Amino acid sequence: MARVVVIGAGVGGLAAAARLAALGHEVTVYERADEVGGKLGRYRRETPVGTFHFDTGPSLLTLPQVFADLFEATGAKLDEYVDLTPLDPIVRHHFPASGPDTPATVLDSCADPDVFAARIGAVFGAPAARDWQRLWRRAGRVWAASWRDVLRSAVDSPLALTRLAWRLPELAAIAPGRTLRGLGRRHLRDPRLRMLLDRYATYTGADPRRAAAALVAIPYAEMHFGAWYPRGGLGTLADALLSRCLDLGVVVATGTTVTGIDAAGGRVQAVRLGGTRVPADVVVANVDALTLYRDLLPTPDRLARLADRSLAGFVLLLGVRGESGLAHHNVFFPTDYDAEFDAVFGDPGRGVPARPVPDPTVFVSVPADPLVRPAGHEAWFVLVNAPRHGRTLGGVDWRRPGLADAYADHVLDVLAARGVDVRDRLVFREVRTPADLATTAGAPGGAIHGSAGGLLRPPNRGPVHGLFLVGGSTHPGGGLPMVTLSAQIVAERIGR
Repeated sequence: MARVVVIGAGVGGLAAAARLAALGHEVTVYERADEVGGKLGRYRRETPVGTFHFDTGPSLLTLPQVFADLFEATGAKLDEYVDLTPLDPIVRHHFPASGPDTPATVLDSCADPDVFAARIGAVFGAPAARDWQRLWRRAGRVWAASWRDVLRSAVDSPLALTRLAWRLPELAAIAPGRTLRGLGRRHLRDPRLRMLLDRYATYTGADPRRAAAALVAIPYAEMHFGAWYPRGGLGTLADALLSRCLDLGVVVATGTTVTGIDAAGGRVQAVRLGGTRVPADVVVANVDALTLYRDLLPTPDRLARLADRSLAGFVLLLGVRGESGLAHHNVFFPTDYDAEFDAVFGDPGRGVPARPVPDPTVFVSVPADPLVRPAGHEAWFVLVNAPRHGRTLGGVDWRRPGLADAYADHVLDVLAARGVDVRDRLVFREVRTPADLATTAGAPGGAIHGSAGGLLRPPNRGPVHGLFLVGGSTHPGGGLPMVTLSAQIVAERIGR
């Protein structure tokens, strides 16, 4: 039995704590915030018309079997803790008109590939449906290879991936060296389907023009296995993980900040809580890799390898009078998608600064759940891709006076221009910028998917014996299922 300290009570940290406790280890979790969940955040607003509840992070759950496996591995069943409802549509895509021959259109994705292909055919035509089906078959091969050889296995270096090439007939499907944008252009003639595919690069915080083609596995996973909503909101998943940890004897200390990791002789010795030293045989860091290697265990060579071109998000939480008829998850695309990524990332090498997107893609989540809003009202989570918080060319100072409110007004104006005007129906609005996420979740720059955006992320094993990483900034990546898989990888490496 080892003394394990977990730094951070996000989903990855809690999942690792539960697995390790079930293996018989003595586990303590330290979380600097007053609540667990990390980026799986929540916000509650009392108003004269009633109480509104918001998820401030993910708006849907994919790959529920990952969570079912987690609970079963720790001696419980997921459905004892969380009430999951399948979503159809998974996402309602709103495409703008781009000329007299291409009017504004709406396309609903779903978990049945034949039904989705039929929907594409009805909206975009039979050739577009055939294009998608051809891409779908390729995506299935990429997913199968990723699931079998990558997502549940440790990948300690780029060289670890190369060994797979000798035994993967799917290598041609994975298309190393090709981008997601390039894959879309090769397979999809309809520009709206290309736009739909491009969006999945943002699931890793990346630009589709630079993101790896292998990310085609993301839409496959979402639409093959379906998307789910837990009754009461995604935050109930954090509650379930906390309950599981406590049942297994894990000590969870919130409002407690770890300020450093002591590692003498190449081995973890303890963590520091200000002036207090807590001995540990194993440390599992559920903090961003940038924070770990910059602040907690300064490691210049690892720090230098971290990517920093990961996008952030600008969020509006809206209490809305009346009912809109929107789906649970809606995406309103702009006319020029490339202009959005040009604005978000800028081009620091050429002296072009990042800036708030003038015509952004707008994501709107509207749960049809009476537990999260008063009768006759809706709780809207609105998200647009945004530059990271910072005062360099690659960021925006989101704390600049007046900027957040002015941009919130602009986002509502954009929605109105796209046919969804709620400006005169607002009970309230709450604005969350990348600077706020940086503060509340310890996300450098407010990066949604971790500072190390992209496909290949820092390994789960740290540079000293007994140090491990979980969460969205480490392998296998961001998103609820991936951070949960990172916990499984780490627990298996630590063992009994």
